[in-house]
Amino acid sequence: LQAMSDNEQDWLALKPQEPSPSQCCGSGCKPCIYDVYEKELAQWERAKAMQDKSLLVGKKEQSNNSELNPDTFTAFSVSSVEQLTEDTYQYKFELPGNSSLRLSLGQHIVLRGVVNGLEVQRAYTPVSPRNAEGYFEVLIKCYEAGLMSQYIKTWKRGDVVFWRGPFGGFPYQPNKHGELLMLASGTGLAPMIPILQSITDDEEDETFVTLVGCFPTFDKIYLKPLLQDLARYWNIRIYYVLSQETSLEKLPWSYQENTYTGRLNEDLMKTIVNSCRRKPFVLICGSSAFNEDMTRYLKAAEIEENSCFVF
Repeated sequence: LQAMSDNEQDWLALKPQEPSPSQCCGSGCKPCIYDVYEKELAQWERAKAMQDKSLLVGKKEQSNNSELNPDTFTAFSVSSVEQLTEDTYQYKFELPGNSSLRLSLGQHIVLRGVVNGLEVQRAYTPVSPRNAEGYFEVLIKCYEAGLMSQYIKTWKRGDVVFWRGPFGGFPYQPNKHGELLMLASGTGLAPMIPILQSITDDEEDETFVTLVGCFPTFDKIYLKPLLQDLARYWNIRIYYVLSQETSLEKLPWSYQENTYTGRLNEDLMKTIVNSCRRKPFVLICGSSAFNEDMTRYLKAAEIEENSCFVF
């Protein structure tokens, strides 16, 4: 009997742990952390029924082969940390050799962190060009009370961090839409950047783009030099909506004509939609409140839901 209970304990020790709610990033990943758990649990039950531990060998929580994978976490090392604003950072990660993440446009990857013994997962969209070789970059806003933020703030060069993915994404095709209207709030800019870059890199792609970036103040606009470069292309227009600025006089003159103060509201949305050169297909990325507001204002501007994609 003693032997049997030891055996039972061995099997219990091998049983996969059910994820806690904090481990689900809520971005609708396929497979979700819960899907991975169900799969591992079924594998464990099968192995236990057959009393054959070798059936569990395939169970791998994380890998070091530096290939991004949706089912398992892969280790990547931090190669640089750049502070962009008081609470936003750009992190660069090394990829072995000249390999590339090979994400499709606007796809996100999921980060795993352990804070005070609690495992947390969050989704982020790389902002590096899709074909970037040997590295990828992620834009992250750190929140004072955020669990994941506490972990991220400790990162320094050389630290190893675990990611899995890719997930989601917008099935972009060159010239499929006459005009894309991108509505981004804060770090919601992230999935828009690779799409913009793929349009400007492709001479055959004549899609018009109107990007509207919503930020509290001028100082909090991310990636200004990159956005200024993109705005020089004939088919790209960039507007800024700054909710906490009251006047445009203090801004550099090059920003004054394409910046609005206050919030992006229904009237401003109608103005922007009417200024589009063609009826736009709309991409939206921000907080859930931002996404809901934008969808509502677009409806008022007569843009149907089937002409919108929310990241």
